[in-house]
Amino acid sequence: MTRRGFDAARCIVVKVGSSLLQSGPSVIDAIADDIASLAGQGKRIVLVSSGAVALGRPRLGLGSGSLTLEQKQAAAAAGQPVLVGEWERTFARHGRATAQALLTLDVTESRRHWLNARATLHTLLDLGAIPVVNENDTIATDEIRYGDNDRLAARVAQLVGADLLVLLSDIEGLFDRDPRCHPEARLVPEVHRIDASIHAMAGDANKLTGVGTGGMRSKILAAEIAAASGCATIIGSGSARTPILRLRQTGCGSWFHPTGSAVSARAAWIAGAHSPNGEIRIDAGAASALQAGKSLLPVGAIAVDGHFERGDAVRIIGPDGTAIARGVSGYDASDARRICGCKTAEIEALLGYRRASALVHADDIVLSSPGANGGCNV
Repeated sequence: MTRRGFDAARCIVVKVGSSLLQSGPSVIDAIADDIASLAGQGKRIVLVSSGAVALGRPRLGLGSGSLTLEQKQAAAAAGQPVLVGEWERTFARHGRATAQALLTLDVTESRRHWLNARATLHTLLDLGAIPVVNENDTIATDEIRYGDNDRLAARVAQLVGADLLVLLSDIEGLFDRDPRCHPEARLVPEVHRIDASIHAMAGDANKLTGVGTGGMRSKILAAEIAAASGCATIIGSGSARTPILRLRQTGCGSWFHPTGSAVSARAAWIAGAHSPNGEIRIDAGAASALQAGKSLLPVGAIAVDGHFERGDAVRIIGPDGTAIARGVSGYDASDARRICGCKTAEIEALLGYRRASALVHADDIVLSSPGANGGCNV
């Protein structure tokens, strides 16, 4: 089951915990070797890496005790360059470029920021780079923090439309009780539904290791977020010689099945989370393109009504005057009016920039009746 899931996954998010990074360069090299191997097979890989605070503490002379928020931010500032440097070093052995992406909670909670981050990450993946994502601990506050990189990794999986989330830890997977305290504990190989009994199996955050802020509880919560978006999750040990390929080939670790689909989660978000702030009227050709699962290009737009910002929901009106879809606009209302009816090649000349070729991308469109792109009633 696990191997088939790996083989079918086109986009994979791999999260590496702080406790693993404390094990030394050999662990980092082994993880990078596996990621490079998967990327060489055409899979799109995003790496979410903890460790900035842990690497920064000794550089600033901070001990092993608890830190204030300001001390954590200082440690993160000192440790982040070291962390990124290590990943850059090890991926360079495979001729793979890396790119740092520091996110804060508002990036994945605000649709406009979400669109910006998604476009950047997809562009990096298109260019063959390995994005290295971490929370921007230097500027995040308690009120705007993910809290742990397991949750961040799940949000990144949603952001890039990943099929699989791999959470590498210092433990083999989910056990029915803490194996560090109970030698008789049994591994839970598959989870089809995360319920109270699954949550009850989780313990405290790395209480025995003293490193990181995650633990099994946060990993289960991350798996829950990913599952609702149609993304499977596997939790497994990252300390093996080939940790990711081992999970793929042997079926070890704990596999969490998705409970929804990426299409249904996106459709629910677009259809239910926003009240449209405007309308884009389109011609018959554009209407046919949308029914075929295509993006809405400026050339197919007839008129733009209302006041909306980039990232706001808009209603898409067909040539007969009826609403045929709802979508998330790639441009604000003012710029959408200026490029309405023009060809893609003309956008930059009209606006002085070109953010995207589509007014509304196909991934951000929900049809008003079932169609080729998996739309639903809106």
